[in-house]
Amino acid sequence: MSNQKLSYSGYVCAPYLHNIESLKLKEKWSSSTNVEKLYFAACTFSNESKLYFSNSANHYLIAKFRDGDEISSDLLTYNQEKTSFVFNMREDFFEREFNVNANFISAYYLEYGDNEDLHEIASLLLKRDKIYVAGLGFMDTFCSLPQKFTFPYSENIVVIEVSSEKSHQSVKKYCEQTRRDVNRKGLVMTNLMSLSILDNLK
Repeated sequence: MSNQKLSYSGYVCAPYLHNIESLKLKEKWSSSTNVEKLYFAACTFSNESKLYFSNSANHYLIAKFRDGDEISSDLLTYNQEKTSFVFNMREDFFEREFNVNANFISAYYLEYGDNEDLHEIASLLLKRDKIYVAGLGFMDTFCSLPQKFTFPYSENIVVIEVSSEKSHQSVKKYCEQTRRDVNRKGLVMTNLMSLSILDNLK
């Protein structure tokens, strides 16, 4: 009996390079029933993650998707020389009722994550009232150019969505304070990327 591969919902960050691949992806995802939300965002990588992702971009399309297999197929079709990131979410920590869109999305990686630690991280994130979605997943990357180094922490990625009327700089500080609060508990959560949403495309 063959094992059926699971497909996950989650987030994809595809580089927006003003080329034909970027434009076709934007057009496809704008009309796709697989994509719930689509954003245009400025991206900042942490110093720790820059070493692994030298082929990163400054601006990304962010799609919140239902089926990761379909997204992977899209990225293989429109593969680019800057890295795309897919966060397949295998566990939802929580999702609050909000009537507004996210204006900031942040991704972190854990060097390890057992159930007890993950439960404590979820509890700490829940106390932060501006975070309205948080979950745990694993990361896949797509790039037409080979990466110099293999990223070793792809299996434990924490993604949060933040909604705030304050500036992106202020929200970024809020997320950094959240990360420090987690780390003070002895749980090492390192920033992978911070995405400041500039426009809602869908």
